[in-house]
Amino acid sequence: MQELQIIQAKLKAPKGQFNKFGGFKYRSLEDIFEAVKPLLAETQTTLVVGDEIVLIGDRHYVCATATLTNQKGEQVTNKAYAREDSDKGKMDASQMTGSASSYARKYALNGLFCIDDTKDADTDEYTKATTKSQQPKAKSQQSVQPAQPAMTAEMRKTLDDAKSVEELYEAFGKLPQNLREHQQVKDYCAELKAKLESK
Repeated sequence: MQELQIIQAKLKAPKGQFNKFGGFKYRSLEDIFEAVKPLLAETQTTLVVGDEIVLIGDRHYVCATATLTNQKGEQVTNKAYAREDSDKGKMDASQMTGSASSYARKYALNGLFCIDDTKDADTDEYTKATTKSQQPKAKSQQSVQPAQPAMTAEMRKTLDDAKSVEELYEAFGKLPQNLREHQQVKDYCAELKAKLESK
């Protein structure tokens, strides 16, 4: 489909969100929608994104489908899956499904429009690269402040109990300032945030 080629060539979906914990930018589903809408108008195409719950083995997945249709009725479709976590913690069923739906839709669109500018912040590879690049800075901070206290079990539990990204931000903000600036604490919170977004 020629229209899809045009969109793939022109689409720039900036990473408009910022992870305070990990210190990196990332791209949300809304960022992709905002970037693609002008190109849909330009190519006179329609984008429809939907999803359904599917059972694979003994686990439930959200299967998201992104379909691009041109004026001739030609269509191109891409699918992506996101698993609902069996350990839902304090999240209720609707929150779990909504989070998995957003995640699956995002990656269905990534595949359809070939969005691949940089390593995605959700991946382990990105996290390792970011952590490695920040190590010299972390060592420098430790040499200046060698007496930084460790995070207590109670503080860790407060972070672990967060059932949404907003609650995680709130819990992080309540930590002592020297802990909030500690790289290991930032990395831990970034992992929790990625887990919450992937549910």
